Amino acid sequence: MTEPSADALLDALDPQQRVAARSLLGPVCILAGAGTGKTRAITHRIAYGVATGVYPPNRVMALTFTARSAAELRTRLRGLGAHGVAARTFHSAALAQLNYFWPQVIGGEAPKILDNKARAIAHAAEGLKLRLDTATLRDLAAEIEWRKVSNLSIAEYELAARSSRSLPQGVSVEQMVQVSERYEQLKDERRQLDFEDVLLVTAGMIEVEPSVAIQVREQYRFFTVDEFQDVSPLQHHLLQQWLGDRRDLCVVGDASQTIYSFAGASADYLLGFGRAHQSATIVSLEQNYRSTPAIVAGANRLMRGRPGALTLHAASSSAPGADAPAEGAPVAQPEHPDPVITAYADDQAEAAGIAADIRSLVAQGIEPQDIAVLYRVNAQTALLEQALTAAGVAYQLRGGARFFDQPEVKRAVMELRAASVSIVDEPLFKSVSDVLRTRGWSQEAPEGLGAVRDRWEALNALMGLAEGMPPGTTFRQFTDELLERQSSHHEPTVRAVTLATLHSAKGLEWRAVFVAGVSEGLLPISHAAGLEGVDEERRLLYVGLTRAKERLSLSWAAGGSRRSGVREPSRFLAETGIRSAGGD
Repeated sequence: MTEPSADALLDALDPQQRVAARSLLGPVCILAGAGTGKTRAITHRIAYGVATGVYPPNRVMALTFTARSAAELRTRLRGLGAHGVAARTFHSAALAQLNYFWPQVIGGEAPKILDNKARAIAHAAEGLKLRLDTATLRDLAAEIEWRKVSNLSIAEYELAARSSRSLPQGVSVEQMVQVSERYEQLKDERRQLDFEDVLLVTAGMIEVEPSVAIQVREQYRFFTVDEFQDVSPLQHHLLQQWLGDRRDLCVVGDASQTIYSFAGASADYLLGFGRAHQSATIVSLEQNYRSTPAIVAGANRLMRGRPGALTLHAASSSAPGADAPAEGAPVAQPEHPDPVITAYADDQAEAAGIAADIRSLVAQGIEPQDIAVLYRVNAQTALLEQALTAAGVAYQLRGGARFFDQPEVKRAVMELRAASVSIVDEPLFKSVSDVLRTRGWSQEAPEGLGAVRDRWEALNALMGLAEGMPPGTTFRQFTDELLERQSSHHEPTVRAVTLATLHSAKGLEWRAVFVAGVSEGLLPISHAAGLEGVDEERRLLYVGLTRAKERLSLSWAAGGSRRSGVREPSRFLAETGIRSAGGD
């Protein structure tokens, strides 16, 4: 296979991508909107640097956040002739350095990586005479992770917890601090590190050991960081240690797609890059090659006036879904239906309506794998799965645990099945609710967020399934339905519609996208705190809109289960300017 020349690499780019590719030295910030070909831009930039001799390939490090994205970067770079360039996640790069330098700095083999943080936290809690359930332990694990990715000491975390953190339900600041301290002691005693420690320890070795710093900085000089809006303070600190006093850093990101602030990510590093690096080259990519003009217009309206928001321009191209075509004479896009907002009476009707629309699209020739249904929380999948199954549409779940694979759901289904043997002649609602109450379900949702709320949502979704059964359904018939649905998760997923949370949909695209549950309380989620929390929910919807190439449907339901009352459409819907199905 003939590898492209340096000039040919530039020929494949649009004008702004070409500016980015030619900016090989010094700090560079590429502000890349959704669907603007950012992966093409950064891989061609690296390949152009290698082809022109500016970059020795073995001294280049491309960093991203998922193993899938790193693999895609490596594949593209090889195809462009940039062999030998390292493309890794922050964690994999740090782990390789940790294992290499630990014997030199500390002696002996590096500690084992803890595979279950919650179990170690449970041991720490037991030593403090605290009795915590599984859901609360998961919440404590998330809180410890947030502290560490925020690069805070336990003392600094305590100050934050007293002023601005919402702690796991039933856990005081003092108990959180005590558990954190004991957890760290246990890891030290057992010679273990957790996921976040890999970055912390690697950064620490570079910072305090001159010989390590010299070797690391000698190996890698040119850095590219994708999805820079998702960088945490800990990752940013490690990146600074890798760089030292060098300036050859290229960052790529989109502030409008910052959707992991709850996990410590901060778009401040992206938005403040020009201030931190006075001589930085700033390039904006705003030509959208993915979506129709109507979809792009709705996404722009949603984000108008938000910090760092780019204004996307729909490209006219013979391949509207392409990553980024070579320049040439524009070709008019084929006609596609405008985006639409549909209101439904309740959740069951919404799921059935989406399933019917999908079945119609498949009948028209759109492949199922080119269709996605996106939603805010995993508990929304139950009714969607039920409706798609009834419509005869194959589906696959992406991201997060499958609904029936969640431990709380598995246990609840087993207990429901066991109870169905002896309980007869009772209303289905009473029979199911009596069993689920023993698992922690209640008619009112718990306050706050985290694993406790997730568990309630999962159990509440089972209640929603019971309420959606036809009149006269017996308890045994209902549990038979649950078992059948549970087993159907193992069917092949070839030619299947994708069901995905909005978080897990980032970086993907489909010809047709349905965003379900766009109502107050779901999107924005009820526990979104303050303006910052609501803005994060806005960005989630923006991610959902910009996944669609040709067709986009947003929907909401006025009523859910008998406990949720009447819902209102999301405040975001009016801002998109997308018309309602009734033509309002």
